[in-house]
Amino acid sequence: MKSKTQVKEDYDLTKDCKVSIAKNITAAYIHIPFCNSICHYCDFAKFLYQENWVTPYLQALEKEIHTAYQNEYLQTIYVGGGTPTALNDAQFLKLLKLIDTFQKQKNYEYTIECNVESLNETKIKYMQQYGVNRISIGVETFHEHHLKAMNRHHTKEQIKETIALLKRIGLDNINLDFMYALPNETLQEVKEDIKEFLKLDVPHISTYSLMIESNTLFHICHIVPICQELDFKMYQTICKTLEENGYKHYEISNFAKKNYASKHNLTYWNNEFYYGFGLGASGYIHSIRYTNTRSLKDYCDGNFCLEKVEMTERINMENEMILGLRKIEGVSAYKFKQKYGKEIASVFPIEELNKKGKLHIQNGWIKIPKQALYQSNDILMCFIGEENESNKV
Repeated sequence: MKSKTQVKEDYDLTKDCKVSIAKNITAAYIHIPFCNSICHYCDFAKFLYQENWVTPYLQALEKEIHTAYQNEYLQTIYVGGGTPTALNDAQFLKLLKLIDTFQKQKNYEYTIECNVESLNETKIKYMQQYGVNRISIGVETFHEHHLKAMNRHHTKEQIKETIALLKRIGLDNINLDFMYALPNETLQEVKEDIKEFLKLDVPHISTYSLMIESNTLFHICHIVPICQELDFKMYQTICKTLEENGYKHYEISNFAKKNYASKHNLTYWNNEFYYGFGLGASGYIHSIRYTNTRSLKDYCDGNFCLEKVEMTERINMENEMILGLRKIEGVSAYKFKQKYGKEIASVFPIEELNKKGKLHIQNGWIKIPKQALYQSNDILMCFIGEENESNKV
């Protein structure tokens, strides 16, 4: 792979950009790093909630947004964490007012991540008042012993009550996170979880196979992952059952009913530009991908950006394939040529991968065959590197 020019400098994201960014960015991610408790598998930028930390953080967030945002009309806004609803009611309202400064397109999507134990009717009504129209809830599993092992504190009844409350108030565009391959989990338990998710009748479900990351309690305690064969069976079962029940499998880990695919996540998978605001957030503005600091002190002192990386054309094309092939529909050869002025097959070993059954080419679209999705990481590695050993299939 070509080397990346890495720079640590002032928070000027337009520096080195060759064209104006004002007309190109339609998405923003905002990170809220506070949680009421820390999950044993979580490696995101997060801290245990302390009331006196929130005000300086929101002030810094407002300053960062004011510094970088160019008043574009955004199609998608996504507030994640951490746990945004860990803020108290007054702080949460202040956050919503801050985000309300963004201009929005007519058919925008505005998502906030929530945990059921910190979501109440007041916060739901605030969200409705300020234009939030999509909710993402970390359910993970319905089995209490697994929830306890993960250090999550909701119950099955709380989940049902929260979904019912959201629907009653009118926020019915709901995503539920579903985690599987938990320590010592059985296939039967996954099947039971799927049934419970289906009963809630929500339009979107995101699934995640547990990854034991460094700097998590699971890793520190040497928790052993389940075997790959069982993980694969769980994935197959989830895919088959959700599709049989009206969910379209539109990305490796995501399932949606008609017209409910996540517009914001499609921004990432389509390799499009987006702002990233907040602690540890990442963004992509023209030729620059940047990552913010994970130091709460540095962030609140106004030292937002930790690293900026200038993307070469080659790296952009690699990202186009690596991200785009996560989508079940794959990558459009026509759009690739429009974007880069090159045929995909002249850049990457498409034909070789097709002959080996790792890619499928049809009607101008290049995608990973359904039977190979579980091995997608191995296939995607074929798109990293320029005419070298890592490019071999």
